[in-house]
Amino acid sequence: MSVIYILLSISVVVATFFLIVFIVSVKKGQYDDTYTPSVRMLFEDELKEEQENQNNQ
Repeated sequence: MSVIYILLSISVVVATFFLIVFIVSVKKGQYDDTYTPSVRMLFEDELKEEQENQNNQ
């Protein structure tokens, strides 16, 4: 029965650690924008072409 108490206390400590790490990463802005970086490479060439066209005019 004492093993259950030890395992339960260890799991609570680990869960608390991961909760604290998650809260710190959210406050630092880690999860602010998850969509734009994945599609930025698709539109980078178009943005460069638009900038070049504007510079040439």
